Amino acid sequence: MMPAGLQRALLTLAGAVVAVLIAVAVSSVAILAAGANPVTALQAMFDFGDTQIQVVNSVTTLLNRAVPLFIAGLAVAIGFRMNLFNIGVEGQYRIAAVVAAFVGSQFELPGPVQILLIIVVAMVVGGLYALIPAVLKVTRGVNEVIATIMLNYIAINLAAFLVRGPFAGERAEGQLTTSTPELPESAWFPNLNVLFEMFGLPAPRGGGLWGFLAVAVVAGLIIWLVLERTRFGFEVKATGLNASAALASGVDPKRMVISAMVLSGAVAGLIGLPEILGRTHAYGSNFTAGLGFLGIAVALLGRNKPGGIAVAALLFAFLDRAAAPLQFADIPPSVITIIQGTIVLMVVIANEVTIRMSMRNEERRAARQLATTDQAGVAA
Repeated sequence: MMPAGLQRALLTLAGAVVAVLIAVAVSSVAILAAGANPVTALQAMFDFGDTQIQVVNSVTTLLNRAVPLFIAGLAVAIGFRMNLFNIGVEGQYRIAAVVAAFVGSQFELPGPVQILLIIVVAMVVGGLYALIPAVLKVTRGVNEVIATIMLNYIAINLAAFLVRGPFAGERAEGQLTTSTPELPESAWFPNLNVLFEMFGLPAPRGGGLWGFLAVAVVAGLIIWLVLERTRFGFEVKATGLNASAALASGVDPKRMVISAMVLSGAVAGLIGLPEILGRTHAYGSNFTAGLGFLGIAVALLGRNKPGGIAVAALLFAFLDRAAAPLQFADIPPSVITIIQGTIVLMVVIANEVTIRMSMRNEERRAARQLATTDQAGVAA
């Protein structure tokens, strides 16, 4: 008899594989409708280049894209673990990024201290902004989905105002975009190009592999430990499953709502830092948008587990990187959006199916154990 845990894991893996295959099939229909060849599209998506430097640059682009997506998925997953839908990650990371970039540009400290200060500022601002919907929920009963969606618009437009007004740095003549003052070199996060050089590969061009990748890995491990191996993580899950039962066992649901939302917002504050510390060294009016919303899809695809979120972030980053090769192959880049949306939809459906199958198997196992116990009692 296969152990129950292994059986659930295999069901989950099979569901994810089937979901991706169905997504590929649906996307192939969309590609055919666009007048292109699905095989050509698939070849273009897996085209990382012909030379070593092209392959290294492609891999670097993929990993750099995956880092903020992974952090965004972690931020969303913290709320999901207790049935809180923090849709406000988009606004939280935008307002945290602009404030942290401006604060970090106002003085110069030793490198590690400067970088640590920027990280702390971003987490504090993100956590405080997430505190608003949490307080509204526990004091006035305001649904967190509505509150966070409205706060997204406020944060996005507030960030746009700040970067064009009070936080704006000097703009060169003819420059169309505005940004905060450039961070001092002490705040530039060291890259991880040495990882390629260790294998005898050339260093990627441009900003290289963002060093914030290491911070993202550490953050994932810490969140896994907090949610899976601590009392706080147990209370978060218990409150999400049944707030009344949690209250009866001595857990304050209101405190847990505030704690989970603030932690989610604090992690969300880190989303924009890989780009600011690793490439742009400032927050600009053309700063990357939409990472918070993509984090929702990444968290769903990763089933709110750091390991699964990492795989989902790499998958979405792979698809995003494939947009350029598809354009060169005369295939509409909108195919990427179709694939991403279909994968998320199929994974949600597959998760529901696998959960029901697992429950049915557990019921059958329990029934067999009960029957065995009864037979043993009759024999005695």
